[in-house]
Amino acid sequence: MNKLLLLLLIGTTATAQELYMPRNIKKAYADGTRDMSGKPGKNYWQNKGVYNVNVKVDAKTKIVSGSETIQYSNNSPDELKVLAIRFVNNVNKPQSGRAGYTPKDALTDGLKIKSFFINNEKYNINSDDWSTVEAVKLTKPLASKSQTEIKIEWEYPLAKESGREGQIDPETFYVAYSFPRVSVYDDYNGWDMLQHNGRQEFYNDFNDYSFSISAPKNFVVWSTGDFLNPDEVLQPEYLKRFKESLKSDKIIHIANAEEMKSGKVTKQNDWNIWKFRADHIVDFCFALSNHYVWDASSVQLKTKRASVQSAYNAGAKDFEQYTEWMRYNLKWFTDNWPGVEYPFPVMTAIQGYADMEYPMMINDTSIPDDLRDARLTADHEIAHTYFPFYMGINETRYAYMDEGWATMLEYLIGIDENGKEAADQFMKNFRVKRWINDASTEQDQPIIMLSSQLSGAGYGNNAYVKPALSYLALKDYLGDELFKKALHHYMDNWHGKHPIPWDYFNSMNTGSGKNLNWFFNNWFYTNNYIDLKISFFSQKENQTILTVDNVGGFAIPFDVVLNYEDNSLEKVHFTPAAWEKNQKSVNLTIPTKRKIKSISLDGGIFMDYTPDDNLKML
Repeated sequence: MNKLLLLLLIGTTATAQELYMPRNIKKAYADGTRDMSGKPGKNYWQNKGVYNVNVKVDAKTKIVSGSETIQYSNNSPDELKVLAIRFVNNVNKPQSGRAGYTPKDALTDGLKIKSFFINNEKYNINSDDWSTVEAVKLTKPLASKSQTEIKIEWEYPLAKESGREGQIDPETFYVAYSFPRVSVYDDYNGWDMLQHNGRQEFYNDFNDYSFSISAPKNFVVWSTGDFLNPDEVLQPEYLKRFKESLKSDKIIHIANAEEMKSGKVTKQNDWNIWKFRADHIVDFCFALSNHYVWDASSVQLKTKRASVQSAYNAGAKDFEQYTEWMRYNLKWFTDNWPGVEYPFPVMTAIQGYADMEYPMMINDTSIPDDLRDARLTADHEIAHTYFPFYMGINETRYAYMDEGWATMLEYLIGIDENGKEAADQFMKNFRVKRWINDASTEQDQPIIMLSSQLSGAGYGNNAYVKPALSYLALKDYLGDELFKKALHHYMDNWHGKHPIPWDYFNSMNTGSGKNLNWFFNNWFYTNNYIDLKISFFSQKENQTILTVDNVGGFAIPFDVVLNYEDNSLEKVHFTPAAWEKNQKSVNLTIPTKRKIKSISLDGGIFMDYTPDDNLKML
């Protein structure tokens, strides 16, 4: 795009309909860390840590212990007088604030800091009263553009009841959020001091991680990142199978349950050290088991071959297919939507209880009696690779920037897997109905509201349903080609960084070459819902004239369905452009050659709150 067109577009965006910004976001734009073009500003910065972590999981005591060295770069223009340390698993402490009920088996004593050094200076830390994030007052501030060395020793118990982390069974553990980390310090909020409450998800810096994981004999470890030392921990036959999987399209059964239990798979040391590495990633986790089945394969993408692996209880009918499903996922997402190559070297699925995504890993419940549902769960969690992990979303505050996209991508890949009719039914039954059929005011809060201030169904609908529909409506409005062009512009601008909603809005404006602020204001800043009504309808000669009122307010696509007297049907599609000039009502004229018996409106997955007034008889 030439500079003159860009300036005209930005000027049009600013004058036609300016989108509300909170004061802290306005300041970020004024400071030049964000830019109205949608790109990171000329003064954009983000901090970073290089983590070298040694961690040990004791299968008998269920204690995770570790030591880490963090080289932390303060790339901000600010002198930092405190260091915010985040440990999400402290949400399991009895005294921590939580969004919902927690059973006793999910509670633990939380983090114990054994030693804490900053630039070789010892800090006397008592972590007994720590919650999920704590500010450590520094004896010497961290200067702008400086590097700091932080060394921490810690331990904590794995929760007996597994959710996003903990004991899946007495000898299978999902070890997530397992290390103290420096919380995010960013350009629009400073230190991220929001406590984790178990509902909202996460916000982390892009860090480099090297992990050495000590696991007992016969326990296999699956992890984020590249597996650096398979030769040191696997016995020859299983090492051969693993290496074969890295270059094969076939499903390789690396180890079955009997082989895992027999002591044949891992080196027969009392403890094996498994090493993994991942750079420029927002989180790191791992799982281990001494009896889970281990399957693997790989898939050729545009520039690389990516490994896919599954670990599960023998006999789990859905997980027996996960490896092949994941091969399909990575290829489909790469080639279709979002149409960006899967950015990481591996994807691993662990059978657990969370239905939760992590960088390069997912932890899913087994649904053996409904393989379609099981597969859509995998689709959704793997879609999160792009949002939030590739894009660095602040999920805690802006959940719709990742859950909405994952829900949209789940729907689009579901069309390919199951056909449009089945995908539409799943989207309506599982996603849309629970919102549109509930008249409570909590459901209709503006999407732009901070996710951290919402609860219950209001949170779920603002995070998943309404934003997914907004992205699909925008896709319909722009058409696939222009929508993908604009989406890629946004992703090119912000992958590996920390976009906020206004970066999305501005990137899509610039990437599409259109002023979309009317659309963003309609979908993100209002209490709208979906409710159309035919208020007038007549047929004169070869024309059908009707007026459609937008009672609910959202700018949605819809079909006008013409039912002729000979019982034939004709559908005429209208994109959200119908509402661009007047979002309350639209007059439509449709050429027709036969006599009409009735006329109706069909929004498809854009379900109507009062569908009875969507039908008129002549």
